[in-house]
Amino acid sequence: MTTANSPHAFWLAGRKATGERTLDVTSPWDGRHVGAVSIPTAEQVEEAVAAAVAVADEFSATPAHVRAAALDHVTRRLEERADEIAELISAENGKPMKWARGEVGRCVSVFRWAAEEARRFNGGEAQRLDSDAGGTGRLAFTRRFPYGPVLGIAPFNFPLNLCAHKVAPAIAVGTPILLKPAPATPLSGLLLGELLAETDLPAGSWSVLPVPNDQMPGLVQDERLPIISFTGSAPVGWSILDSAPRKRVTLELGGNGAAVVLADYSSEADLDWAAQRIATFSNYQAGQSCISVQRVVADASVYDRLVPKVVAAVEALNTGDPADESTDVGPLVSEEAARRVESWVGEAVSRGAKVLTGGKRDGASVEPTVLENVPSDTQIGCEEVFGPVMSFVKVDGEKEAFAAVNDSRYGLQAGLFTHDVQAAFRAHRNLEVGGVVVGDVPSYRADQMPYGGVKDSGVGREGVRFAMEDYTYERVMVLTGLDL
Repeated sequence: MTTANSPHAFWLAGRKATGERTLDVTSPWDGRHVGAVSIPTAEQVEEAVAAAVAVADEFSATPAHVRAAALDHVTRRLEERADEIAELISAENGKPMKWARGEVGRCVSVFRWAAEEARRFNGGEAQRLDSDAGGTGRLAFTRRFPYGPVLGIAPFNFPLNLCAHKVAPAIAVGTPILLKPAPATPLSGLLLGELLAETDLPAGSWSVLPVPNDQMPGLVQDERLPIISFTGSAPVGWSILDSAPRKRVTLELGGNGAAVVLADYSSEADLDWAAQRIATFSNYQAGQSCISVQRVVADASVYDRLVPKVVAAVEALNTGDPADESTDVGPLVSEEAARRVESWVGEAVSRGAKVLTGGKRDGASVEPTVLENVPSDTQIGCEEVFGPVMSFVKVDGEKEAFAAVNDSRYGLQAGLFTHDVQAAFRAHRNLEVGGVVVGDVPSYRADQMPYGGVKDSGVGREGVRFAMEDYTYERVMVLTGLDL
């Protein structure tokens, strides 16, 4: 993608370009220089927007097989370069290699599903209107059409796959997209652009622009970009929606995911499974996942047996160099992020919380941390930690457990450990979240399913087909004078 002495180019309307300034990308693990990225000028951003608008009609009319072939090509190339891409993710993000490889695998699936959906999406639906006398001889035919170019804004924690969740659905429906990768981790998004450049997609149908955050308001408010798909923090997401109230905006924001362990989940095997899953997925990606386990809501009847199992499983996790194949937990994205997590733990402890394990920081790394007796009005008690920290909450019965889950301004996903299918359906009905995962942690996500939340966790849904629907609207055509 670059030489040792030159910055990575960005992708402007499908071609390489460079600007006047650069951004350095460094490893959060050891501070080493990973690469430099050229930053587009305001004039180049305008060129990308204009190109997207100019090609929108042509791209929308592109045959499905052309779009599907481009998506298939990216799928193959991701598979062929999987090890290289995983190393890049790990270098710029600090993600351990085992999780970086998993992210590449998920990205492969996203593009494969998008290729499949491109072939079957928008087959059209016919509806007889003569169910009413006034509709005699009339047939309604409905198809979906793109609103227009998409502005996709991706975060740092999944620097490849969450770019894919913006780009792949846009290509599948035939709508141009301007992708803005996160400033801390732009290299993965630029590499995705390298693979897109190998396809026959129309010039102007996509751009990858590492635009600084402080230059985004103009793009967000640009009326030529009617769709915004944003993944990131709640304050930034809601400010986007407030500044562009007439746009169609999808926001995948934060969470403080709860794993509920009910009284019936009580055998040694049950608790061993729950403890292992909770320990792993409160700390994977160093806790930098919107659906990582932050709260463990356990019934009083299993609490005293579960807690030591979780603590032991957390202490067995390997921490350290993300390039080491045995590492489970690497650094946070920056030392600033780690200091914030450290301060939140300190606040909770000063208010009476007990540290069961962990709690210390070394540079950008925070020890996997388990707390109990965390006051609900502390930052850890009510906000998204986005770090390797979990806290235990003891409850008495299902009703109290569900109330504890809902006592949050977030509502992304919840996990429910139970064997009771009726309890599972009650959770599905009563928990104020976008997804309930039964028999596992809230951290499970299949990229083809609808994914998103309620309350401060956002609006709209990701997942290939569901994003495709968000990018398009229904348009009906009525045929008259037919002999039905």
